[in-house]
Amino acid sequence: MRVNLKGINSKQKRLADGSFKTYYWAWKGVPPLRGEPGTPEFVASYNEAVAKKLAPPAGVLLALIFRFQESAEFQFGISQRTRRDYIKKIKRIERDFGDFPIKALDDPRARSVFLEWRDQLAQTSLRQADYAYGTLARILSWACNRGLIAKNPCAKGGKLYHGTRVNKIWDDEDIARFLRTAPPYLRLAMLLAINTGQRQGDLLRLPWSAYDGAEIKLRQKKTGAYVLIPVADALKGALDTAPRRSPIMLTNSGGKPWSESGFQGAWGKATVRAGIRSLTFHDLRG
Repeated sequence: MRVNLKGINSKQKRLADGSFKTYYWAWKGVPPLRGEPGTPEFVASYNEAVAKKLAPPAGVLLALIFRFQESAEFQFGISQRTRRDYIKKIKRIERDFGDFPIKALDDPRARSVFLEWRDQLAQTSLRQADYAYGTLARILSWACNRGLIAKNPCAKGGKLYHGTRVNKIWDDEDIARFLRTAPPYLRLAMLLAINTGQRQGDLLRLPWSAYDGAEIKLRQKKTGAYVLIPVADALKGALDTAPRRSPIMLTNSGGKPWSESGFQGAWGKATVRAGIRSLTFHDLRG
């Protein structure tokens, strides 16, 4: 009988004799598991690691962070990419404030402590400082809404970064150069973007069934709104002649739906090949 163990991490290492061995961990930061996957020894080692995993101590911020990550809001209320970004910031919050007493959140001085922390992060990056502070604010807002804390000391903290990409716009020459040099599967992505104005994530999920030959109908993940888009002649010609290698419109060179990171990597290389700098896929919405 096969048993699926969640969260297993693995890494192949080169041994002194030149051979390779794969090590497995129940999660990062703990000793490697014993035995080979599928063996009783391996399963027993995994169960021992799980049993030793300590629950966060009660009464400190780490306990709220753990509960937030177990919530439906975190698990299902945000996109996978946003969840990954949150986890990066949560690790920093755990390191800096994991043992911060929950009772101290009611102290008026707590707000100053968190704002000074953001100021320290801002010495490296204003945007990342805002993101980290905003992540903490959302965790505390979630806890406040559930009566776990009396107030959110990070509420309405404002922003440090006020940059804008309003002037970052693909002009006709940029688009033409990209279409000349990019492979067909990225040219279709370009035509969809400039003719629909939709977000990258929505276009990467767009199925062929959303296109009826005259219009595209999609539901925006961010807003939940249904959008009906008339298809212009240039886009219609591309869609009608494009190979349908998947139920999803946009696919990679192997005919498989894109992952977000895979698409971003391929798009970045295509813009460099076209001699385009400082413009992103998102800027096509301009």
